[in-house]
Amino acid sequence: MLEAMTKSVIAVLLIGLLAVVSQAAGSETISVAAAANLNDVFKEIAAAFTKDTGIPVSLSFGATAQLTQQIENAAPFDVFAAADRQHIDQLRDKQLIVAGSDRVYARGSIVLWCPATKATVKSIQALTQPAVRFIAIAKPETAPYGRATVEALRALHLWEALQPKVVYAENITAAKQYAATGNADCGFVAKSLVVHEADQGIPIDEKLYRPIDQALAVLKAAKDPDAALRFAAFVTGPKGAAILTKFGYSLPR
Repeated sequence: MLEAMTKSVIAVLLIGLLAVVSQAAGSETISVAAAANLNDVFKEIAAAFTKDTGIPVSLSFGATAQLTQQIENAAPFDVFAAADRQHIDQLRDKQLIVAGSDRVYARGSIVLWCPATKATVKSIQALTQPAVRFIAIAKPETAPYGRATVEALRALHLWEALQPKVVYAENITAAKQYAATGNADCGFVAKSLVVHEADQGIPIDEKLYRPIDQALAVLKAAKDPDAALRFAAFVTGPKGAAILTKFGYSLPR
């Protein structure tokens, strides 16, 4: 009888083990290319998605234009979350995204962040003072947040005065890093990257630059389109929206 019970227990354990292996095999990792401003928020969204679904998520962050170029050159991503709408439209026009999967998921905003400067900076205009030597900005030709920064400074008629102080960063996360390490006195960064810092920066009037409406899409090259669509739906669903709001994003208007 003992031998029979032992065999029964072993059989149950084997069945359980096979179920776990089967589930793991069916949960292929989703590869998500995401704009640099999403560095903090998408880590939390990915963790929440995996907790809900059991599907692992691999995140790759970078400047939107650079990620777009990589996708056009067949980079193996399943989902692309850009920092604007234009680059998603560009991929759609080249028939590289799943039809109907593109949607705006958030609107971002920029702030002036000066954690390392010894100068008193309480407004954008104060950047003209000699004590402010270097200002970090994401490259406007590759990063929508950098483009928005230049637009705001031009609207305030400050671009000509401040341009000699500008240090260009590869993306918005790098711009924050320059300011955080003192390689720049101040940086124009995404609100989402400093919303949980002690110094949350000086908000920039959103009327000074074109809206930073951020869109995402599932790519035609996705290894598991159904899982990729589930992730996209999660980002725009109630749980994803709550996390985006917590990080200072506005929801689609």
